[in-house]
Amino acid sequence: MLCLVVAIHDGDTLTARCGSPASYQQVRLRVAAIDAPESRQAFGQKSRQHLAKLCFRQQATLQPVEKDKFGRTVAHVRCGGTDVAAAQVSAGMAWVYVPYAADRPGLTALQDRARAQRTGLWSQPRPQAPWTYRHRHLR
Repeated sequence: MLCLVVAIHDGDTLTARCGSPASYQQVRLRVAAIDAPESRQAFGQKSRQHLAKLCFRQQATLQPVEKDKFGRTVAHVRCGGTDVAAAQVSAGMAWVYVPYAADRPGLTALQDRARAQRTGLWSQPRPQAPWTYRHRHLR
């Protein structure tokens, strides 16, 4: 599915306008296989900004996987030919979300490299995974 990215919500969620101009549909998307820091978490805004540089006002190709519990379409996303999940993980702007990354084995190697090079969120002494942050702060 070919779309235009019209909004960036955080480091792993965006809104895209899909379809023809006369009958387009706005779709809220969650990038499959990754989990980015929450907005108020360390690196949350940097992760959002990195995703914006990759995708905002760019043509996106979506490969839907499923709907999440919030009704968002979870999809593999490419913006301008760039694999968004791989780019976010490589830049240290997201974690590989292992329970949903079985079909993306290469992401773990990218994360290991970012961690070894202390890139992005891996520059922190003890980066907190977003699922841990949500469990502690968003109840």
